[in-house]
Amino acid sequence: MKPILCIVGLGYVGMPLAHAFAKAKYSVLGFDVSEPRINELKSDKDRTNELTEKELRSVIIEYSTDPEVIAKADVVILAIPTPVDEQNKPDLTLLLNATKTVARHFKDGAIIVYESTVYPGVTEDLCGPILAKESGGKPFKLGYSPERINPGDKEHTVEKIMKIVAGEDAETMATLAQLYGSIVKAGIHKAPSIKVAEMAKAIENAQRDINIAYMNEIAKFCNTLGITTKDVLDASKTKWNFLPFTPGLVGGHCIGVDPYYLLERAKTLGGEMPVVRTARETNDGMVQYVAERIIKVLPPQSSILVLGQTFKEDVPDDRNSKARDVVALLQKSGCTVVTHDAELSPGSLPKGPFDAIILLVPHRAYREMTPKNFKTLSKNPCLFYDIKSVFDHKEMESAGFTYMAL
Repeated sequence: MKPILCIVGLGYVGMPLAHAFAKAKYSVLGFDVSEPRINELKSDKDRTNELTEKELRSVIIEYSTDPEVIAKADVVILAIPTPVDEQNKPDLTLLLNATKTVARHFKDGAIIVYESTVYPGVTEDLCGPILAKESGGKPFKLGYSPERINPGDKEHTVEKIMKIVAGEDAETMATLAQLYGSIVKAGIHKAPSIKVAEMAKAIENAQRDINIAYMNEIAKFCNTLGITTKDVLDASKTKWNFLPFTPGLVGGHCIGVDPYYLLERAKTLGGEMPVVRTARETNDGMVQYVAERIIKVLPPQSSILVLGQTFKEDVPDDRNSKARDVVALLQKSGCTVVTHDAELSPGSLPKGPFDAIILLVPHRAYREMTPKNFKTLSKNPCLFYDIKSVFDHKEMESAGFTYMAL
């Protein structure tokens, strides 16, 4: 008989996971503290755009804001955000509060699995004791299986991404491997311990952060030399083992956050991770760099249209958006800035004309535009800043734009 599952936290990680298990005919309970979120899911709507209305209608999931539903589950899976605070320190408040809620309601012998990205030790050293204390000593087993969802990616879905699983003992490991293996066709990797699995997840995003930081340094160098970064990368990518990372703003709730968890844990152990820290400083510094490049070439009090305010393209999520930080610096310089985001507020573009059009987040709606479309929004002359080099610089210059890219 299949176990009954409860997914705690129905965001961009928890909801696709709940859907995948429900699609595989598991009895799935979906718990979230947000009543608006539960109501929209009951109406087959997903604001994250990870699942379509048709996909939501195709499965049976019992949604609830009542934590009593947790008591029905044999396996409880927590998919809770783990952000950083204003000082870039790990903020485990949401995770620990959710742990307390689960502790007060899980049934005897339940397996409690964490999918949140954390530093090594959080699951066993922080969450485990809370579960034991708040439950009054009820028996349970701990597991960890880090999420690998890429928001907005319709190709690399839950079923197609190899899953790491770890349990506090061999029996729990076997149960979780079988459970996740029933929906993940890409395969299961059994980590030898929960701490190994926690560390593996943390370094995945730190590695991306480091590689993007290198590309940002290269972009700055190319800008100084007066050559196009994209042209350089296109040439380099002809070698089979060149890693195809690109420069840009690094925000969001993964790459721009997870390295700080490693840094904090290393600090508490008396160590340092200078490469990780330097990468974070480089990427955070790109906000100032991008804004200053734009301001430098524009006349005072210019009118600017900024396209894109989310943390990445084709995703309606503006958590830790560096695009917003760029806008703030442009406004501080005295420019009049109008923003538009095709994912957050679909609708007509603001009417120009503008002295500059800044494409910070290349959503599909913007990528499908032509130089002629942009020209209707521009003054003459007009700067077109294309942070991801989406458009051909020769075509944009032929259309009459002063073209710049990162």
